[in-house]
Amino acid sequence: MGVRTQEDQLLVTTGTPVGQQALFDDSTLRPLPADIGYRGPVACSAAGITYRQLDYWARTGLLEPSVRPAAGSGSQRLYGFRDILILRIVKRLIDTGVSLQNIRAAVEHLHDREGDDLSKITIMSDGASIYECRSADEVVDLVRGGQGVFGIAVGSVWREVEGNLAELPGEQSDGSPILPLLASDELAKRRARRVAG
Repeated sequence: MGVRTQEDQLLVTTGTPVGQQALFDDSTLRPLPADIGYRGPVACSAAGITYRQLDYWARTGLLEPSVRPAAGSGSQRLYGFRDILILRIVKRLIDTGVSLQNIRAAVEHLHDREGDDLSKITIMSDGASIYECRSADEVVDLVRGGQGVFGIAVGSVWREVEGNLAELPGEQSDGSPILPLLASDELAKRRARRVAG
């Protein structure tokens, strides 16, 4: 069970076929600063989950906030962009019926890929296992197996989360508020300033 690659039954290659860059390589996506965080309600809104799910997943260790963990009663957890991206992926996996055991394996795998650009992978599942694909050939090989599969293009989820966070308030790890980092055009920046007050 778990995430599979070629080396130990995990599907991973380094080559991306020409013409498949939209699915596996989106150079328009940019990494975000690791010290910018979003409070629980903002993370929930951006990931499409309930606060109850977020709290449960943090308490059970499925996904703990990377910017600032809870430090006692009344403290605020801060979730980074990558955390929210993974939360959104977890939500999609749950919605498609993937077991919690496989979801935990997928989350661990995504955390292990800390330095890698997650936007260049597609997560596939046949219901029993989760696979990481980096090329169209890998997707075709998986589909040829004859089992029903579904896929989550992480780059697409990245853009969704980026869009959801564009007008939501974030803060530095020290607690100082910031304007939304992801506002990319002037109109969005003006709206963000109005929301921040």
